Amino acid sequence: MRVAGGGPRKKPTRAQAHRVSSRTVRVSGPIRDPSIRAAEEDAGNAKLNPDAAALLAWYDRHRRVLPWRAAPGETPHPYRVWLSEIMLQQTTVKAVGPYYVRFLKRFPTVERLAAAPLDDVLKAWAGLGYYARGRNLHACARAVVAQHGGKFPDTEEGLQKLPGIGPYTAAAIAAIAFDRPAVAVDGNVERVIARLCAIDEPLSAAKPRIREVAARMTPSRRPGDFAQAMMDLGATICTPKQPACILCPWNEACAALRHGDPETFPHKAPKAERPLRRGAAFVAVRADGFLLVRTRPEKGLLGGMTEVPTTAWHQNFCDSHEALDDAPRLAPRRNGWHETKWRRIPGVVTHTFTHFPLELTVYVATVPAGARAPAAMRWVALRDLHGEALPNVMRKVVAHALDPARTRPAS
Repeated sequence: MRVAGGGPRKKPTRAQAHRVSSRTVRVSGPIRDPSIRAAEEDAGNAKLNPDAAALLAWYDRHRRVLPWRAAPGETPHPYRVWLSEIMLQQTTVKAVGPYYVRFLKRFPTVERLAAAPLDDVLKAWAGLGYYARGRNLHACARAVVAQHGGKFPDTEEGLQKLPGIGPYTAAAIAAIAFDRPAVAVDGNVERVIARLCAIDEPLSAAKPRIREVAARMTPSRRPGDFAQAMMDLGATICTPKQPACILCPWNEACAALRHGDPETFPHKAPKAERPLRRGAAFVAVRADGFLLVRTRPEKGLLGGMTEVPTTAWHQNFCDSHEALDDAPRLAPRRNGWHETKWRRIPGVVTHTFTHFPLELTVYVATVPAGARAPAAMRWVALRDLHGEALPNVMRKVVAHALDPARTRPAS
């Protein structure tokens, strides 16, 4: 774990983390939750109200250095805050960092982003996943330029009227970019509050209570820094596993720590079953170094992204027969349809989407240099493939198909 303003911190042992004083702490206002009543009694009626000033003081010393975060004393840039919040949806800070830097270099302003073709935006977004975000990002940039003269609204209500901005994202932007007392509750904040209050309900049912507590905790002074401090606390101290409780500025107010089991919070409901889907992908390579691709429909999963031809993906996929029936037919320049010889590559490509896991069998064929692309498909040079809007699952397919260890004939 690395914290802004210093080197890596060594996490304490579990025994050290639990040897925390039960002294009464200074409080900023009443925060009561029925689920912590027993914990209060066990702790000698100690007040469990965390002090916002203590968290802000901790944040001033240990804030993370992030590429989109304004340095101390700097005014946050709304475009950069918005861009980072969209990228961070369903994605980790570690994964977003390099993409954010490259994306910002290519589209340094909301005006530049709005003026760019959607295909260019999706190409820059490729690899981040959840591609509807990329389409909404482009639509939002255009709305900001067309409706607001390139200036982001500075209220939650105004921000939520823009494409791709929901309640959480609007609150985060309003707080961080404009220092509004908005309540931004992400996964880190949910975990912090669930532990502070020892909330026994499953997380899905506890969300309204968590938000209510977060609203009461948010101070009128420095609400933007407070929002980021809560996120940093959950990301670096109040982590899902082995939280560093001894380093937490709120350890004396934490009901879960008083119980001795902070790792068990928040309680999560069992995950719903996600049936496996299967299909086949066809990697056709022309003799002159071109790959056959097509663009997915704008709406739906991976909308507007580039892919190699595939079958439908479903649970009852029949590999050997159904796959080749759906293989693309390829024709030379003048001599009618070319009989393509598809060869199955050993193994499968696996990928996990939000609602289902996927397995793809991969078939490869080499066709003459003059082969024409079927309707709604096109050839792209292999050397230019990095510039295509290929989602991660398709990058896996192409890498699997073109791996020399898999494609060389058996000896």
